[in-house]
Amino acid sequence: MVENGDGLEVHDVVIIGSGPAGHTSAIYTARAELKPVMYEGFLAAGVAAGGQLTTTTDVENFPGFPDGIGGQEITDLFRKQSVRFGTKVLTETVKSVDLSVRPFLVRGEYGTDCRAKSLIVSTGATAKRLDIPGAGEGIGQYWQRGVSACAVCDGAAPIFREKPLFVIGGGDSAMEEALFLTKYGSEVVIVHRRDELRASKIMQRRAVQHPKIRLLYSSAVTEVLGDGATVKSVRIKDLKTGEEHEESAGGLFFAIGHEPSTKFLDGQLELDSTGYIITTPGTTQTSVPGVFAAGDCQDKKWRQAITAAGTGCMAALEVEHYLAALSD
Repeated sequence: MVENGDGLEVHDVVIIGSGPAGHTSAIYTARAELKPVMYEGFLAAGVAAGGQLTTTTDVENFPGFPDGIGGQEITDLFRKQSVRFGTKVLTETVKSVDLSVRPFLVRGEYGTDCRAKSLIVSTGATAKRLDIPGAGEGIGQYWQRGVSACAVCDGAAPIFREKPLFVIGGGDSAMEEALFLTKYGSEVVIVHRRDELRASKIMQRRAVQHPKIRLLYSSAVTEVLGDGATVKSVRIKDLKTGEEHEESAGGLFFAIGHEPSTKFLDGQLELDSTGYIITTPGTTQTSVPGVFAAGDCQDKKWRQAITAAGTGCMAALEVEHYLAALSD
């Protein structure tokens, strides 16, 4: 760490984001004695430091925890391990970066600015949710008590087994989530606002032909109801007739897409049409040399904690090679 001409500290690597990708990057770069600095965020995109995992009650598909572990608990362990090896963690959200200068300029929301020889962007993506009564967080709401935005993450939980499950969405993600949930629910109902699906023909066919899947077209979930502990039913509105009815339900899953947390980049990295960072296939390299992307901000397909951690490892190793090449 040295000072730049503007008085700002210069770090070998700055990590933006604090989910499994960010902390894996931190652990690897810290063990490589690169003294990483992590901006873990402060309610970035409305989510606590640690990312989407903090909104999950039970994590049962991450190796090393045979009895499962709470989402907040595992992210706390990630952080503890990063700090143990020397990562400097700043509880602050990055508001902007300047990638046109070297070292890169990183500006924090509360004025903690610095320079970085390399950057790892691991800001994740936030699952889109609808503002439906009963589906939120707090008293009388059922978020993470039967309402979820990740079937693969939560669908195998005991509360969903052998119960009617509802999926909101009409694209490929909704079809995939519904098909996955057929392993656990007694029935899976896809609720879509339009009178035809947006999913690819092959995914539509798989869903329509599955004996455990029922589709409700031109419909919307208007309320989630429960017994105070878990979801028990949902109210459905026919958008053509205006009529509403109530159906028994053990769970509700949003499958309407994700929004990557990349707006702060202000177009300085190449993004796809939906805002995900484009990386060179097989690497975490972005369109700007020295900037690497890991986790869900560059992964629109898998979106799992374990795959995010894997790309975090890749980014860290690539940073090591990049910095070594700079000093040659």
